[in-house]
Amino acid sequence: MNVLITGGAGYIGTELISALSTLPNVNKIIVFDNLSRANYNLFIGANHNSHKISFIHGDILDSRKLRNALQGIDIVYHLAAKVTTPFANIDAHIYEQVNHWGTAELTYALEESRVTKFIFLSTAAVYGHTQSAADEKSTPSPDSYYSISKWKAEKHVLRLMDKMNTIILRLGNVYGFSKSMRFDAIINKFVFDAHFAGRITINGTGNQSRPFISIEKTRDALVQILQNEIPSGTYNLVDKNMQVLQIVETMNEIFPGMESFFINQNYTGFQLEVKKTSAIFSHIHISETDFKDELLRFKDKFAF
Repeated sequence: MNVLITGGAGYIGTELISALSTLPNVNKIIVFDNLSRANYNLFIGANHNSHKISFIHGDILDSRKLRNALQGIDIVYHLAAKVTTPFANIDAHIYEQVNHWGTAELTYALEESRVTKFIFLSTAAVYGHTQSAADEKSTPSPDSYYSISKWKAEKHVLRLMDKMNTIILRLGNVYGFSKSMRFDAIINKFVFDAHFAGRITINGTGNQSRPFISIEKTRDALVQILQNEIPSGTYNLVDKNMQVLQIVETMNEIFPGMESFFINQNYTGFQLEVKKTSAIFSHIHISETDFKDELLRFKDKFAF
């Protein structure tokens, strides 16, 4: 099969491509990315299956280039997005253009293609502020430019469900090591700052909760979704819910003597928890792991 990955040079895409390239039933992987994050690590280092991988320098809003890229493609992963911390609320225009209308351009192109499976990475942030843990039956209530743009994008993707196998994944906050790192995500930033500066900054009380999933489990889930028969639908993909202070508690075990500096201590923050009972887990499996062990493995990836 032939696979196209939008945003394939990014944090998740780099890990996904490495895994997919080892599969004997994957013949070709096309990376479609505009390199807006200026992260070139996908292109560095040996890959024994490099003959399967090719690159198109393209923007998700370029409809003509998208249509050309979809020629001969069987499976599409749509990872391309303007991403920042899920509750950031700045620069509405860029989120609207990339996440909403970029996805719209892709769905228009897909409607004219022979693609058989489409996998879209949305976000659990579409649920907004929750009083109790959300599940797929919960009504989305996005409350940031980022989450609103993703919610609008989902509505375009829903049109494809009558044409092809279409999977929408509402993803938790992803953390852990990738060749194409993101250090703006909360856990990744904490580990970096604790390791190199011995000090982390906590915005607010620290009591706010978020859903999380490691990049290894995200990658493994995406690979299994390609290989397994899964009904079209919208699924949550999260592993655990944690308060910021719970993360800090584990960080203190790994980095003895770490300082925690609080800012905006009157800010209670948004609460978001998502149940780990998604129907997706009837079709895929992610292993149970210890959070502290995950962070220790992450820490060991640093050069010094």
